[in-house]
Amino acid sequence: MDTCKRIVSLIGMPGSGKTTVGRQLARRLGLDFVDSDRVIEERLGCSIRAFFEREGEDAFRALEEATLDELTASGASAVLSTGGGAVLRPATRERLRRRSQVVYLHALADDIYRRLRHDTTRPLLQTEDPLQQLRNLYAQRDPLYREAAHFVIETGRPSVATLVNMVVMQLELAGTLNAGALIPASRR
Repeated sequence: MDTCKRIVSLIGMPGSGKTTVGRQLARRLGLDFVDSDRVIEERLGCSIRAFFEREGEDAFRALEEATLDELTASGASAVLSTGGGAVLRPATRERLRRRSQVVYLHALADDIYRRLRHDTTRPLLQTEDPLQQLRNLYAQRDPLYREAAHFVIETGRPSVATLVNMVVMQLELAGTLNAGALIPASRR
């Protein structure tokens, strides 16, 4: 197995639970948790929303692609939460799939809207009709998430603990955890 496949990458729509599930999954597996959006914000010294407004989506996607390339090339064991649009660039989809175990946290647009309807931090949802925007994003991105994913987990309404258990079960069934590939050497 490629040494970089010690990374579990979580992909999915904004609000699908990547950060929340990722933190708990990392804790459960005894791995570091990395949120690519937080890494980008730390490097920029400003919010993604501010950068988006100032520089535009294309500039952000280029920065996101470079950051994810760097994070997945490190070879370190980790759980990586990606931004909702990370899959828009073909090179990023290919790298994520080749360098990590990719888990798509699948959530429907209506469910996400219920979770995010009061969130003002997500640039792509600051529109007159955020539900329609989510539906459009879902239609565009769902095939791309599926293309990149090794596993698809239906988020629906399960608790975070249940979702973590579902991810761990998929990794175990695939032999990823049994092989020790995701377990740091100090824990083997």
